[in-house]
Amino acid sequence: MKTITLQNQIPEALANQRLDVALSQIFPDYSRNQIQQWIRDGYVQLNGKVIQKPRHEVVAEQNVIITAEITEQTEWEAQEIPLDIIYEDDTVMIINKPVGLIVHPGAGNPDQTLVNALLHHEPALSLIPRAGVIHRLDKETSGLLVIAKTLAAHNALIKQMQAREIEREYRAIVHGTIISGGTIDLPLGRHPTQRTKMAVRESGKEAITHYRVLEHFREHTLLLVKLETGRTHQIRVHFAHYNYPIVGDPAYGKRGQYQYPELSEATQIALKSFTHQALHAHKLALIHPVTKKRMEWKAPLPDDMEHLLTCLRSDEADLADD
Repeated sequence: MKTITLQNQIPEALANQRLDVALSQIFPDYSRNQIQQWIRDGYVQLNGKVIQKPRHEVVAEQNVIITAEITEQTEWEAQEIPLDIIYEDDTVMIINKPVGLIVHPGAGNPDQTLVNALLHHEPALSLIPRAGVIHRLDKETSGLLVIAKTLAAHNALIKQMQAREIEREYRAIVHGTIISGGTIDLPLGRHPTQRTKMAVRESGKEAITHYRVLEHFREHTLLLVKLETGRTHQIRVHFAHYNYPIVGDPAYGKRGQYQYPELSEATQIALKSFTHQALHAHKLALIHPVTKKRMEWKAPLPDDMEHLLTCLRSDEADLADD
């Protein structure tokens, strides 16, 4: 546990506001949910009196003192696992996650995750929710993730994510030839019978995926994909729903169904040996929580995706020569 003390005074501009609303303005480093919890726990005083109702109406010039405890996430072990750090400063870190690395510890995966690696690299992340991880990538998806190194950065980036202001762009290789770009706007929820999977469901949450065709091949398409929302397995489910599953996807790709005897032997081998989804988080852009400047990063495709594209391009060239 770490104890923090925050002090300030209610300004005239916030008079007659709810206590939680006023405090979230005065102490922007902390989320409104966190402040509401502190109020209910009795950690907030106005003019020396403990107030435990978030709806309490404040008065101008009242003195505010918050003495709260922040729980360290000691249940997660710091482990020396290599990190591909694309960018790092005092408040944010950009990681290029490899295929096969799980983001968070969980049932069946208590360690050897990105979070364990982050805690070894920066022990102070134990004081940040989820060790600073703002968004996830599936285990078998590679690419860019942003990590907040301070509570203020975490709060600011969570707000950007909720406002859909963090730009995330992917590269995906799918089965089938998609003619042109477009938008998929279909709600997603838990699969009715296979609970580890997601599915398009009318009762699900809003899910919006934008895409553009980058290259056509004989039987496949390379796509640029942008997320407007960030639901679990969103890209994978959306394209599988229209029978354009991502190559190599073990959950939604119906392995073995897609056979291409007309393709070269090298391409067929590359396709059959691709055992994870051909999906890579290629670009990430956001407003830096301190400088307020837009920043952008890109990560090259992993070697196996590049090799597969080389094979697909070679087949396409051979077809053009025939």
